[in-house]
Amino acid sequence: MSQIKILPEILSNKIAAGEVVERPCSVVKELVENSLDAGSTRVIIEIANGGLSLMRVSDNGIGMNRDDALLSLERYATSKIYKDRDLFSINTLGFRGEALPSIASVSKFSLITRDEISEAGTEIFVEGGTIKRVTEIGAPMGTMMTARHLFFNTPARRKFLKTVKTEMGHIVETVANIALGWPDVQFKLYHNGKTVKNWYSSSDPFNRVLDVVGNDMRNDLLRIKFEDKFVSGEGWISSRRISRKTSRGIYIYINGRVVRDTGIQHALFEGYAGRLIKGQFPVAVLFIKVPYDQVDVNVHPTKHEVRLAQQKEVNKTLIEAVSETLRIADQPKWSAENFSRQKPFFVSEPVARYSKSIKDIPDFSATQKSLWEEKRFSDLRVVGQFHNTYILCESDEELVLIDQHAAHERVLFEHLKKLSVNSKIEVQKLLMPETIDIGHREAHMLEKLIPDLKKLGLEIEPFGGTTFVVKSVPAILADREIKPIVLEIAEKMLESGLTQGLEKTIDQCLMLIACHGAIRANQRLLDKQITALLAQLDECENPSHCPHGRPTWISRTLESLEKSFKRIV
Repeated sequence: MSQIKILPEILSNKIAAGEVVERPCSVVKELVENSLDAGSTRVIIEIANGGLSLMRVSDNGIGMNRDDALLSLERYATSKIYKDRDLFSINTLGFRGEALPSIASVSKFSLITRDEISEAGTEIFVEGGTIKRVTEIGAPMGTMMTARHLFFNTPARRKFLKTVKTEMGHIVETVANIALGWPDVQFKLYHNGKTVKNWYSSSDPFNRVLDVVGNDMRNDLLRIKFEDKFVSGEGWISSRRISRKTSRGIYIYINGRVVRDTGIQHALFEGYAGRLIKGQFPVAVLFIKVPYDQVDVNVHPTKHEVRLAQQKEVNKTLIEAVSETLRIADQPKWSAENFSRQKPFFVSEPVARYSKSIKDIPDFSATQKSLWEEKRFSDLRVVGQFHNTYILCESDEELVLIDQHAAHERVLFEHLKKLSVNSKIEVQKLLMPETIDIGHREAHMLEKLIPDLKKLGLEIEPFGGTTFVVKSVPAILADREIKPIVLEIAEKMLESGLTQGLEKTIDQCLMLIACHGAIRANQRLLDKQITALLAQLDECENPSHCPHGRPTWISRTLESLEKSFKRIV
């Protein structure tokens, strides 16, 4: 007797439903996407008991005639693709022809629809994948799809569903994600007969963005645009003042489809490199367009993931766009101020290294530089130090606080990075080489790093087992304890791995060297040392953050202070 059998169609549909329909929000997603593919400008979503009892999606799209309505419930029936090549140039949200039959196989499903030329609508009832009734009905142009009692015939699946509140939360998030990508469409969501949210259609995408991420973000979102031969896009990213503890505030759309693309997300993070500390995530809404034949949307049953033919090029363009947008936004507000009441003066000599405690600040050359031509950090008026940690400065309209350690760390990092390109980092040979002993895993990593560390001025040689001998260090670390620095480098590289590439590995090492070489908190600085540090910040490409992403400065406007003291209301 044959052991291999052809599965009955109803059973195969249930198996397909297991891939497409994970929970109620999966049903809502598929039905809403069908409505959008039908050209709808208004979509109404009605939910009962978190989708466990009822999910209904009504639209004003093109609708279907009787024959198409019946065909839409057949597996693999689709109006989106006809030929093999169509599969690799998809410009719709749905295309497989699996959604409706899969949903109908695990629910009590009904479909009411009418197209423009039909005099009457068509109503179809399906129960567990079996069509029970087909009738004519009076109906407006468009489609209304209803799924009741999800998983009524697969109790093993139903028992894995969560509470009504949890399932409804997923539905709200799903609809919000879709609505964000389609601002010209109105979406209205009901739960148990009450309005949950009404996303009105808008010609300005920014209004829909604020409607989803919150109006309080209005002043903290930066406009971003980018375009090259591989990709174009626009959207909004959060300024350095805003961050989240998870990536849930990141919305990525590729050709109108909301996706979870790790490559794009990684590129976004790269653009924020040095501006967010570990564990922080930006808020971002990115609308990305690529040629339809350059993106494969057929890589996941739920179509949440895509594959880009030119992923590296797309990532590179996005990284540059994000980094440049943030760089411009990070420019201090006082940079364009005119200190008209101050007499002009010149600095004609380089700032010297003033003491051992701050000798690591690289020399600043500003020969005959007019300080009123471009107002920057060095143009701020220094008030003093607070707690020997923060430098207090003022401009005409702002109070500025500078974290001296973070600022010096940024200065050293950029200085060392420039020197490392040509292997010109100043090296201090140790009169007595220092022996250090570390753990086995750290020792294994350190051995791999030895050639790269030597280029950075840190000369280390194996001394047998897990012991190493340090023969020279970067000059900025000459008066620092060496073992903690070497151990931290090895530990950090174990954590991040070497797969990030040589440049990133070197940057990580430079960040740690700069951190250990920088002036400390609770360290008293002379006025001329502060002046040197501010001048050095002016020479940095990214003066607003330390290499780890912490801000180097914050400010308060005179107006905000006067409001705090109730001088103005």
